[in-house]
Amino acid sequence: MRLTRAESKAANRRALIDAAREVVGREGANAKLEDIAELAGLTTGAVYSLFGGKSGLMVAMIDDYTGPLDLGPVEEIAPGRPLEEVVVTIARQYWRMSADPEAAALLLFEVRVMDLVLNDAELLTKLNTAIDASQAQLAEHLAGREHAGVPVTREQAVRLALALKAMLSGLGQAVVLGVHGSSEEYFADVARALITPGVLGPA
Repeated sequence: MRLTRAESKAANRRALIDAAREVVGREGANAKLEDIAELAGLTTGAVYSLFGGKSGLMVAMIDDYTGPLDLGPVEEIAPGRPLEEVVVTIARQYWRMSADPEAAALLLFEVRVMDLVLNDAELLTKLNTAIDASQAQLAEHLAGREHAGVPVTREQAVRLALALKAMLSGLGQAVVLGVHGSSEEYFADVARALITPGVLGPA
């Protein structure tokens, strides 16, 4: 079955973003447009046509990257369930992701992206926007959940989301690098310990 023009365009866009992610994961700021196009089975002309050039493709790649935090299991938790259950579910999911053999490649990609964006103000802004959006999405799953008999406010959810992501990122990197072999239960216990008045702030 032949693809429509719109379908072909979308497929080429996806192929280039995926190829960019792979090449940037290997080369960082040294990633070449020609290598990305070749891996995608397209020409550099397709990059200019779809993204306006390498910079546009890099912006699209970063915008497409949602980060390692998979909120799928959290989305299955009923709205009436307490805050602690959501936080522990997130921590357990992050431990499983960190212990996965593919986690090393993901960490390397993130390091390469940092190498790429620290020398490009536009890409750095885009990455910060993507990080903020990811954190806001996490906060949405925390806001309104009950803790100590009181629903967590939006502001408290944002504060907790920031602390939770930072803690899980540090613990996860240590697992990937083999610095320590923290268990799933340890991740859950540390995440649970973040639910304090000091972290949540005033209601």
